Amino acid sequence: MSDVLDFSRRAEIEEEMDGPCSYQELRRCLRHLAIVNRITRAHQHTLRWLERVLPEPHRLNPQRKFRLVDIGCGYGDMLRLIEQWAERRGIQMELVGVDINPNALRAAREATPVGSRIQWVLGDVCTSPETQSVDLVTSCGVFHHLTEPEIVKLLQWMNATARLGWYITDLHRRPEPYYVFDLLMRGPWWQRFIRPDGLRSIRRSFRREDWERMVANAEINPNSASIEVCRPARLCVGHIRVAAAEQISGEPSAPAVWQGQAS
Repeated sequence: MSDVLDFSRRAEIEEEMDGPCSYQELRRCLRHLAIVNRITRAHQHTLRWLERVLPEPHRLNPQRKFRLVDIGCGYGDMLRLIEQWAERRGIQMELVGVDINPNALRAAREATPVGSRIQWVLGDVCTSPETQSVDLVTSCGVFHHLTEPEIVKLLQWMNATARLGWYITDLHRRPEPYYVFDLLMRGPWWQRFIRPDGLRSIRRSFRREDWERMVANAEINPNSASIEVCRPARLCVGHIRVAAAEQISGEPSAPAVWQGQAS
C-alpha cells in the first residue's frame, strides 16, 4: 500500500483509456474529460501564455497568420477555445490538432461546430507534413502518458520547430490533488474511466525536478524554459523565444523574462 501512495517517484502503471475500447466509450470518456478540464480551468493556462507570446492585436500585421499545433489534441476542446480566443482578439490563426488515435480525432470533428477551420491530423507530430512550419506548439494533459525518452524527443522537436514558442500543461504529482480528485469523482454519472484513470494520471505525472531533468536531456537552455506551478494541480513548462516580438511587429524588444513559481 505504501508503494501505491508514494508520490516521490513516478508510478509505472497503465490507464484504461490508453487500451482498446469502443468508439462510443472513448467519446464519452473524452466528453467527460472536457468537463473536468472546464471545471479545473485547465486550458486557461495556455490562453494566458498565448497572451504573453502575442502582443496586443493593434501591434500585429493584419495579414500575418500564426500557425499553432496542438500535440495529442484528443477531443479538441482546447483548440476550440483557442479559436474563439483568437476570433475575439482579431488574430488570424491556423490551428492544427494532431493525435495518434483516429477515434479521438473522429470525436473532435463531431464536437467541432460547422464553420470552424481547425485542421485535424492523424499521425506523428514530429514527421507529419502539416506540422513542419509552425509558430506555436501547445499540449495539455498528454505528456504524463509518455515515457521520458518520448518526452525528450518531443521537447527537442518543439524547441527546434516552434518559431515563437511552445507550452506544455500537465498534471503535478502531489498527494493533495490525488485525494481531492478521488473524492470529487466518486459520482456514478462519470464515465467509468474518469476516476481510476485520473488517479493513475496524477501518479504518472511529474514534479519540477523531473521536468528540469528532461529539459536538460533535451539540451534546452534551462534559463530559457520556465517551469510554473499553476492552480489547481498543474505544472506547466514553456519557452518564449526572445525574438518573438521582433518577428511579429518588427520592433526591437527586450529579452522576455518569465520565471515560474516555486513548487
